[in-house]
Amino acid sequence: MMMLCTKMMSNIVASLPSENIVNGNMKKLVKVTTPRPRKKLQLAVIEPGLRSGVSSPDYILDNYLKTLAQRVKYHLGFPENIFYDHHVALAPLLQFHLNNCGDPFTENPVDFHSKDFEVAVLDWFAKLWEIDKDEYWGYVTHGGTEGNLHGIWIGRELLPNGILYTSKDSHYSVFKAARLYRIDLEMINTSTNGEMDYSDLKAKLLHNKDKPAIININIGTTFKGAMDDIDVILQTLEDCGYSHDKFYIHCDAALNGLIVPFTKNVISFKKPIGSVTISGHKFIGCPIPCGVQITRKSHIAYLSRNVEYIASMDATISGSRNGLTPILLWYSLSSKGQIGIQQDVKRCLNNARYLRDRLKQANISVMLNELSTIVVLERPHDHEFTRHWQLSCVKDIAHVIVMPSITRETLDDFFIDLVQKRKMWYQDGSVKPPCVADDIGAQNCACALHNGQYIFLQGNKLPIV
Repeated sequence: MMMLCTKMMSNIVASLPSENIVNGNMKKLVKVTTPRPRKKLQLAVIEPGLRSGVSSPDYILDNYLKTLAQRVKYHLGFPENIFYDHHVALAPLLQFHLNNCGDPFTENPVDFHSKDFEVAVLDWFAKLWEIDKDEYWGYVTHGGTEGNLHGIWIGRELLPNGILYTSKDSHYSVFKAARLYRIDLEMINTSTNGEMDYSDLKAKLLHNKDKPAIININIGTTFKGAMDDIDVILQTLEDCGYSHDKFYIHCDAALNGLIVPFTKNVISFKKPIGSVTISGHKFIGCPIPCGVQITRKSHIAYLSRNVEYIASMDATISGSRNGLTPILLWYSLSSKGQIGIQQDVKRCLNNARYLRDRLKQANISVMLNELSTIVVLERPHDHEFTRHWQLSCVKDIAHVIVMPSITRETLDDFFIDLVQKRKMWYQDGSVKPPCVADDIGAQNCACALHNGQYIFLQGNKLPIV
């Protein structure tokens, strides 16, 4: 009987391609796109004595490098600054094994590490985020995910029965942390721009007032670049009766953690926040994924353990850590300095607004949050187009992330290509651009319903902008 009911329900769901009844209300089903399997590239390890008729490793690598060099211009959908010149100066370091094992502030039993560079990088960020040198602790991580795992780990250790609050637009690593640590999770709704819904946060804080709160704050969400308001969240905690010893705040500032200090600084350890993390390979630029995690030194006693084997204290997640990445970050920061980074920030913000304005004038649905370099637009109709420009897509929207390595010329090439392709996709009216009002707001949607008209391009002419 149970199997029959299950089969009947499956048939009912299958007969409803776009809607389903939930609690008496019609709701759209979420379409989940399964990632395509990778194409087999027919690449194998080549045994030295069996190379007859087979391309040499050097030949294969040379072709691979040429492919990367050709494709680098079209890397618009992922937050990676690929404008750097580390390889010439730092290539000699590849002959050494550099392992920053354990606590960056303790001695290593061997000399092959880069902890001096690591601490220099940490000091730079501690000053940027306004925490005194003798009050902070941190380390260079393998990326933003490790930083989020570490920050939420601290919150769980400080508040063992705490509930994790995070918006539904948070990075997936936050939800991964909840599963790993088996923390009770409250997912907070968001507005159309991706910012946390503070009324929903307040309602859920009041509902769980008997338990402490571990709150993940997004300083730039992954897809829309929205920023949760730290000050509003702190005021909400106070209004709900949470004293400072009853909450812990972790800031996921993967991308915007290097943007807001040079525009409207919202990250400051002068506020009662517990930790901040950024990704080093994003706005700074680094050929190896990495990140920076900063927290208060007073919190680390709950995590740190003496490890006799490595002759060091350790409060990191990874233990052994790449000794190259602190040097790469140090080199980038030393080459640019705060003035250089500030110039990058200004240029990227201007270029993001430039692309938004061109898309808007071409009657293409588009949204850009304040102090964000992530331009959200309607999802292109053709998969090959999104693949060519390496766009990241969710449901009916895609985004372009304007990084320091993205030039205005590249943005123009993307815009012209998109407009020409839309002429092919939508010219006869049988296929129409998607309505994205639910995703980015009716005021940003250029569909017929919300804009009142379609503009179809005639011939090969581009719209005047």
